[in-house]
Amino acid sequence: MALRSVLSDPMLKLLAGAVALAAFLPVGEAGQPIATGVANAAVFVLFLLNGMRIARSEIARGLRNWRFLIPLILWVFVGMAVVGWGMEKLGAGLLPPMIAVGFLYLGALPSTVQSATSYTSIAHGNVGMSVISAALLNILGVFVTVPIFILLGGSGEGAIGWETAERIALILLLPFAIGQLVQGWTKQFIARHQPKIIWIDRFVIALAVYVAFSGAVEQNIWGRVDSLGWVVLAGLVAAFLLAANIGAWVLGGALHLPHKDRVSFLFAGAQKSAAVGVPLATILFAPDIAGFVVVPLLLYHLFQLVVAAPVAERLRRTEAE
Repeated sequence: MALRSVLSDPMLKLLAGAVALAAFLPVGEAGQPIATGVANAAVFVLFLLNGMRIARSEIARGLRNWRFLIPLILWVFVGMAVVGWGMEKLGAGLLPPMIAVGFLYLGALPSTVQSATSYTSIAHGNVGMSVISAALLNILGVFVTVPIFILLGGSGEGAIGWETAERIALILLLPFAIGQLVQGWTKQFIARHQPKIIWIDRFVIALAVYVAFSGAVEQNIWGRVDSLGWVVLAGLVAAFLLAANIGAWVLGGALHLPHKDRVSFLFAGAQKSAAVGVPLATILFAPDIAGFVVVPLLLYHLFQLVVAAPVAERLRRTEAE
């Protein structure tokens, strides 16, 4: 039942469709600048909507729970980044270099808001704290993911420099700041159209995946990763996910968090955000590189959904016993 619910997830279907479309009908070299421009404009809209949705009062309330939030930030952006660095080293020589670098990039990303909150709710965790912490992690991720990625040696072939910093500021930070400024006037509009806005989120992420993966297809990803390479890739992603879940759960216990908070810590600490990771990759890397870098993230997204569903059900039953 859990697997069936995962496979029916709309976001997963859109991501699979974007990858399949890119595999059979990739954006050609001539159309790449136009596609990238459209994707960037869509990402601008996505972060504008995010700025409108995340209430400033929620951010302030989350900042007050430092006993929960500071360890979570350190785990997500330091502990997980170190795990990603280790996975990159393990994958070096067995995978194309930029796919291996993708593990480091994956480790430096923030949590995903929607699935972390959904599974916290299923497991009867602290949903309010899950929403606040995941939202704060996403805001921080826009600022700290790239510096952490560079600090751990992940610059690689990425187009990282002042030009990239300007694109991040203009396409991610500026619309989010505008959304925060105008949210007092747009609150009712956002609440009224929330279901449609969620679909906008999904389509924007799928568009970014399509553009990024098209670049990888143009660079012959199928010929550069053999059968053994895909097995290694899946094994490393599975090991990464196992370390993320065990680490977050053990750390929550070491902090003596109440059970509901510990559940929230688990899902906020082990999930990774495609909503931030894919758009940021299309800005951070050239199109022919971004598609390789996001491969571990896309596979992790699938694996985390498959694993989180039965874990949430198990935690819910444990609480009831």
